[in-house]
Amino acid sequence: MSANNVKQPQKNLPTGVKGALVGAGASCLVLKAGSGYGWMLRPPGAVAEDDFLKKCLRCGRCAHVCPYDAVKMGKLSDGLAIGTPFIVPREMPCYLCSDLPCVKACPSGALDPELKDPLKTRMGTAVISEREECLSIKGLRCEVCYRACPVIDKAITVENYLNVETGRHAIFEPVVHKKDCTGCGICEKACVLERPAIVVQPLQPPTESWYES
Repeated sequence: MSANNVKQPQKNLPTGVKGALVGAGASCLVLKAGSGYGWMLRPPGAVAEDDFLKKCLRCGRCAHVCPYDAVKMGKLSDGLAIGTPFIVPREMPCYLCSDLPCVKACPSGALDPELKDPLKTRMGTAVISEREECLSIKGLRCEVCYRACPVIDKAITVENYLNVETGRHAIFEPVVHKKDCTGCGICEKACVLERPAIVVQPLQPPTESWYES
């Protein structure tokens, strides 16, 4: 799948935005991520998290223009991140719109206007977090994440080697290459397991568990 081939549905939503109102109370609350991860996956072009929280106006324009409704807005329980945009790829990943409407809609620079090519965004990086559960690594022909990747054969490749357990079959293991991974989360969405074996993680990961149960 390439970014240019992704179908972009039309969206006709009201222009009312509530984020600016709830954002006013953000500074008095304690930081707490609330997306199901120990962090928040920001839309394409998001600047470093500390600067992002300072620059983001909580206006919701990026969420309004997202044709896939992939961009959500932080709720009251999200602490300092209240009213800020984030993506939960397992629910709806970023499909890397070729015209980057979310970036163009951002009025504050929280989403870097210098980002012109969606394939150059680095929201995070995919990681095989559940190797023991990955069907491909178990020796089955799955490779769904590989085929779903919009940067196929660059961000995710498949490496094959002998299955030492059987001695006769090959294992086709998906391998993520961070330098080309956009962190869009399409692979995580595509994983056929109930608990995905591949997930998007921060480029600079903290030490705690990534995928909260």
